[in-house]
Amino acid sequence: MDVVYGIPIIGVVFQFIGYLIDVFPIIAPTIVGAATPIALGALCGFMNERSGVVNIGIEGMMLTAAFVAWWTASLTAQLVPSDVIGPLGISAPLLIGLTAAIAAAMLVSLVHAWLSITVRADQIISGTIINIFAVGITGYLNLLVSRSAPPSAGQFSRWETPTALADLPGVGWLFDAVLSQGPIGLALLVAVIVMQILLFRSRWGLRTRAVGEHPEAAETVGINVIGLRYRNVILGGVFAGLAGAYLTIEFGNSFQGEMTNGRGFIALAALIFGRWTPLGALGAALLFTASEGIQRAVRFGPPEGALGEFLSGVPTQFYGAVPYLITIIVLAGVVGRSMAPAAIGRPYSREKRERRAAAKPDAAESTSSS
Repeated sequence: MDVVYGIPIIGVVFQFIGYLIDVFPIIAPTIVGAATPIALGALCGFMNERSGVVNIGIEGMMLTAAFVAWWTASLTAQLVPSDVIGPLGISAPLLIGLTAAIAAAMLVSLVHAWLSITVRADQIISGTIINIFAVGITGYLNLLVSRSAPPSAGQFSRWETPTALADLPGVGWLFDAVLSQGPIGLALLVAVIVMQILLFRSRWGLRTRAVGEHPEAAETVGINVIGLRYRNVILGGVFAGLAGAYLTIEFGNSFQGEMTNGRGFIALAALIFGRWTPLGALGAALLFTASEGIQRAVRFGPPEGALGEFLSGVPTQFYGAVPYLITIIVLAGVVGRSMAPAAIGRPYSREKRERRAAAKPDAAESTSSS
């Protein structure tokens, strides 16, 4: 291998690949953790866009849920004992904060559903309004709350992978990466599998795909298009709420303004790259966040030689920018090749369908009379 590594340019590439193979089992838990809020945000977008509703307000929903989870948990910690009542660091304040975050995200999703489905407003504008409002209101409320310096309610802890699984040759590192997460991270893995199965193996999945592709045809076979879209958009808020809560009561235990840092938009890119499927979105999220694991590996154990000197000299800001660069590349090169649901972004009007149905007999009568 030393001979291969000595080849100009090609040797550096092989050395970098070998380094990644060596450190990947170590950085895998970091990659999975970083991908969790993005994948949850992508599931929120999946619930919306598979139903035909565009949602670029995921960023705002996540930010709102992040603030509500932290503030509610901190407030509750002053009234309720913060003693751990279960595994994974679960306590009453954290559970109440998580519940409040989900409720807040579902409320914001309800507003988006009302604007997009009932009012039939431009869905892009609706999502933009949600993002702008969330940044403003959470920043203002955080400024007010921070003056009183509320105590932290703590955070969920990670599950320790059983030694028998972690020590399995070849695949032990994979079990450790997947299972050494907190309750929200573990819930993501369950949600992805369940939603993937439901999408292609359930009546709900069939109806959702029908509404997203051809709502008029779905209505003719008895599917309530408006009702199904409302349910899916509101339930999508559950995943946005989990994503926001993850940032403030599992990954950390505090809130900072605009701490979502574009993760909602990256979630949309992951959804597109994953072809609007839960498993695909999770895979894309892991790809986007791989740079964070590489950054950590280089910081604590850089490779030897010139490659190590080069990687150590790369500014940390570059590694932080890599997910956004990948997002741009994906949106530029994949959007045209990924087939989105045909009715996405098109408001559905039951009155228009009824008028068209009434017009067809009239047209038939005029043709026969002539």
